[in-house]
Amino acid sequence: MAHALVVDDEADAAEMMAALIATEGFTVATAGSLKDARRQLALQEPDVVLLDLMLPDGSGMQLVEDAKALGNTEVVLITGHASLDTSIQALRLGAADYLVKPINIKQLTGILSRLIKPSALQAEASDLMGGLEREGHFGQLWGRSAPMRRVYEQILRVSGTGVTVFITGESGCGKEVVASTVHDLSRRRNRPFLAVNCGAISPHLMESEIFGHEKGSFTGADRQHQGFFERACGGTLFLDEITEMPLDLQVKLLRVLESGTFMRVGSTQVQETDVRIIAATNRPPQEAVAAGKLREDLLYRLNVFPIHLPPLRDRLDDVPLIAEHFLDEISRREGQVKRFAPQALQRLGAYHWPGNVRELRNIVQRAYVMAPDSIIVDECLPSSPDAPVQGLEGAPVLQIRVGTPLAEAERQLTLATLAHCGRHKERTAATLGVSLKTLYNRLKEYATVPEQDADGGSGGSAPRV
Repeated sequence: MAHALVVDDEADAAEMMAALIATEGFTVATAGSLKDARRQLALQEPDVVLLDLMLPDGSGMQLVEDAKALGNTEVVLITGHASLDTSIQALRLGAADYLVKPINIKQLTGILSRLIKPSALQAEASDLMGGLEREGHFGQLWGRSAPMRRVYEQILRVSGTGVTVFITGESGCGKEVVASTVHDLSRRRNRPFLAVNCGAISPHLMESEIFGHEKGSFTGADRQHQGFFERACGGTLFLDEITEMPLDLQVKLLRVLESGTFMRVGSTQVQETDVRIIAATNRPPQEAVAAGKLREDLLYRLNVFPIHLPPLRDRLDDVPLIAEHFLDEISRREGQVKRFAPQALQRLGAYHWPGNVRELRNIVQRAYVMAPDSIIVDECLPSSPDAPVQGLEGAPVLQIRVGTPLAEAERQLTLATLAHCGRHKERTAATLGVSLKTLYNRLKEYATVPEQDADGGSGGSAPRV
């Protein structure tokens, strides 16, 4: 039977938590001080230590190393205040998770149900690193370059914890794959992983989709609807393009992150949730804050553990490996094996990939279809491989006045790029490094915003989009 140790100087709180843990099939011991806790650790090695940070004879942090030294003991920190500092401390000290007083019962039982021995996680990490050296991939992520190795190290460090992750990077570079990999390596792996593109949901429906709604809460709500937070219970919720979420919903998301509770649309009943949040954006976060696209307090709450995913042009050594992986996938699916000619791989490695890995996958699929025989030659691949960014050859210089608001600078750049690309929206999105859906959302927004003249005043309606 699994054994738990509760370390809390509030005797009533410790006994209540011990009773809850016992109902989950654990034997439980309690301690009210560092001295008592060390004695309990010596008597019996626990599977999990639930550790209050504030103890009468010192900080609970002092006990973390003692517990971790046992080898197979998980540590869950308990604090009276939900803060960014608490999350970072929990991560740096190797804690599996942390709980905020008053204890959310659903979160507590969820943590207990997901216990995995640290030695098992370490063995899994070793297997993944071995696969990287042998085959060139880390789970679903491909590439041996130094920038990607740094990403793998970050994934290994954060996946075993319960802290929030914030992934940044250009569109098409694989942010959802990173989020999925974090989930697959986490203690939540046996629960749902739901990926939500905030830019692909109508702003009018987003609250209902994320938090759910009650029957009759609005016109057309003919039944109760469970939102993403309920459907992902116990698992991971990936919020992609978080800067496309309306600001009023960002406030409600912040409340969920801080309290672990939410309410369905049209309801007054508070719902508890046990979901890990991984968010992502293709915009530089501070620029998104300055442009009014992301609340600063939400950024701080999301950015507990940042992971930046490099664009493909910054790891061109990985291109042949990734391209051959995609080609092998297609060959197995289609039943006909095809291979790249050496000059074809050289050409792929010289291209700058404005659309990143997503563009590379599309190019490989097209080349497979176009190749008349089993060898793919360079004629099947993108032209102008030495161009620094596809679609910008001979582009006019866009002059933006110092002091122009970032939102206005972004508008001017987007519309100028659209015009230069002949109003070809897919090429424009790839050039700007955003998804096609994000581009459409921005163009729709610009159509309703007056154009700014050179002095920052209104100059009439926005250009045709």
